[in-house]
Amino acid sequence: MRIAYFDCFCGAAGDMIVAALLDAGLEWERLRLELAGLELGSFEVSAAKVTRQGFAATSFRVNVTVPDPPHRHLKDIKQFIADSRLTPRVKEQATSVFVRLADAEAAVHGTSPESVHFHEVGAVDAIVDVVAACSALQLLAVDKVVCSPIPPGSGAVTCEHGVLPVPAPATAQLLKGVPLASCDEEGELTTPTGAAILTTLAAAYGPVPAMTLERVGCGSGTREGRRRPNLLRVLIGQAEGVGEVDEIVVLETNLDDLSGEVTGYAVGRLLDAGALDVFCVPIYMKKNRPAVLLTVLAAPQDADRLEAVLFAETASFGVRRSLARRNKLRRETLTVQTRYGPIRMKVGRRGQNQVTASPEYEDCRLAAESHAVPLREVMGEAWRCWQASHPAGSPPP
Repeated sequence: MRIAYFDCFCGAAGDMIVAALLDAGLEWERLRLELAGLELGSFEVSAAKVTRQGFAATSFRVNVTVPDPPHRHLKDIKQFIADSRLTPRVKEQATSVFVRLADAEAAVHGTSPESVHFHEVGAVDAIVDVVAACSALQLLAVDKVVCSPIPPGSGAVTCEHGVLPVPAPATAQLLKGVPLASCDEEGELTTPTGAAILTTLAAAYGPVPAMTLERVGCGSGTREGRRRPNLLRVLIGQAEGVGEVDEIVVLETNLDDLSGEVTGYAVGRLLDAGALDVFCVPIYMKKNRPAVLLTVLAAPQDADRLEAVLFAETASFGVRRSLARRNKLRRETLTVQTRYGPIRMKVGRRGQNQVTASPEYEDCRLAAESHAVPLREVMGEAWRCWQASHPAGSPPP
């Protein structure tokens, strides 16, 4: 699996994302050819090698050749992308970015996404930035995007609506649930377009994932930084092993004064709030008190919200937090036909090798109840049917 890790040490903008991928080795002519599929006819693009505070980088610029291009609604942009000659994957990703932008603008202005007039965000250069970023990732054969915590910046920014605080309202909406980073550089470090691209495409946030590094690129913004270079860095490499790797947050707390009912309720609340998993382990604390170690596994962007649930639903005075690397099998779901009906099988693979397969519990439970047979009989039947067509499977359940 090829991973692109965006190191946003000085923020991100749409042009910086594209420039970083060009600097990482993407051929300029290949990107130009892809952008020709837009058939917009009112822009020119250019790329150049530049330096920022002594560091070499690439810049990407869009020159709009038609003065005062019209404002567009979401439906106009979606239709324009659908009618283009872009690849299906780029069309899907670019559309998703603009849908996310429309949702953010609608929340800020108290209207519906369909009613949003795209101003700076919907201009031709933003459309080109979004499509170029999605195309560049596809041309570099990137399978997964991971992002560092994002610094929004500080101070104020001037836009069509006047002087606004940083992060701009739409940017703040886009960054909800995303880990943010502080930065000593003042100004708008992350733009709405940059935030929309990264938060739409990123599968995870955190430190650099485990991978064998292949390419490094630095994309330059338009302004000169005062305290740090105005650059966005991308690291591209192959993930170790042939499975999947991600980063999760582990939240833990010791509980010695909760009843089983309250503990069980807290577990349910945490799962409903989006925890990846929650489990309890019996322990003994000081003064030989029987207690429970409550552990929550969370995506990095959900950790703060789940920690708040822990404090609200338990009597804990402290929650331990740590970052853990998680190695996973690649999961897929296939269906086998049994005498009790279709049963889904959860299949785990490393590379092309099947490592494990197990029947989906809910399917087996429903089949067992409807046929009045033991659950284990249905599970065994599902496994036998799977093994008949996939002899390299794992031991039966």
